[in-house]
Amino acid sequence: MIAAQAALETRLLLRHGEQLLLTVVIPTLLLVLFSAVDIVDLAGEGGGGGERVDFLAPGVLALAVLSTAFTGQAISTGFERRYGVLKRLAASPLPRWGLMTAKTCAVLVTEVLQVALLTSVALALGWSPHGGPLAVALLLVAGTAAFSGLGLLMAGTLRAEATLAAANLVFVLLLVGGGVVVPLEKFPEPVRAVLELLPISALSEGLREVLRDGAGMPWANLAVLGVWAVAGLAAAARFFRWE
Repeated sequence: MIAAQAALETRLLLRHGEQLLLTVVIPTLLLVLFSAVDIVDLAGEGGGGGERVDFLAPGVLALAVLSTAFTGQAISTGFERRYGVLKRLAASPLPRWGLMTAKTCAVLVTEVLQVALLTSVALALGWSPHGGPLAVALLLVAGTAAFSGLGLLMAGTLRAEATLAAANLVFVLLLVGGGVVVPLEKFPEPVRAVLELLPISALSEGLREVLRDGAGMPWANLAVLGVWAVAGLAAAARFFRWE
């Protein structure tokens, strides 16, 4: 049942043009634009084009996970709940945790396509990644679990219109303050201490440590993502309402 639902969720996700705009077009445009043009001051992060993309590529990969696992999933699930789709699924043998698992699997499939595209674009722009693939994979999976839990929690507790507004607002705020395109060092120390605890910051900084600096497993960032994943998925499983 979970495999069948996951395949259906993946097809629906890939058919929506607005979802593809959010998950593919926007991250790609941000990567190309901020790598080619010195819009944001990356002093201390590298001034050349190749050095800029070394800083930006990990952050944009984190943004891709955010756009798919959180924003896109929250909006689509919220409107499925509004239109009664989830109410009908609730009458089927598919349990609540099975639906969440299927949706997370669909997100992972989409993210594989995102990572392949963004990596190709970044390499064409002069990206020179380092580090081990295992650390990158663990960070991406932990980030997906964290954002997926938070997205499903939002979609399962708020009205669809409120979910639409809140998910897009969170996306914009985390784009600016999550270390994606603006270094966290640019923020005041008290603000930075709070931002570092956000899942998008943990994911972008963790990926940056591995892919740019060649570090090993970023356990601190992985721990932050793990806490968010456990808390988000547990809250979603507890409070998610089918209608």
